[in-house]
Amino acid sequence: MEKLVHKRGTTLHVHIPKEVDHCITEELRDFLDRKVQTENIKVLEFDFQDTEFMDSSGIGIIAGRYKKVQYLGGQVYILNAGKQVNKILLLSGIQKYVVFMK
Repeated sequence: MEKLVHKRGTTLHVHIPKEVDHCITEELRDFLDRKVQTENIKVLEFDFQDTEFMDSSGIGIIAGRYKKVQYLGGQVYILNAGKQVNKILLLSGIQKYVVFMK
């Protein structure tokens, strides 16, 4: 998981893998929760540049981390979401809580 993240100050940039399903989300969730709690993370950037598939468990990762970061006064950003991933994200209604960036 360490190779998927890059920390800059209180920002954690998370490179989301090619496929996001229940197989990876549990490990990613636990890893990100530890990082947020132990490293004073205020901003999470989820980068979907290489992601081709994501199921609802990916929405859960974003929503759950949003709650944790928002409690700390932070923000969550979605970067480089392709057409398929963007469609899933928008259908979930998550755009009410996170900021989409190109």
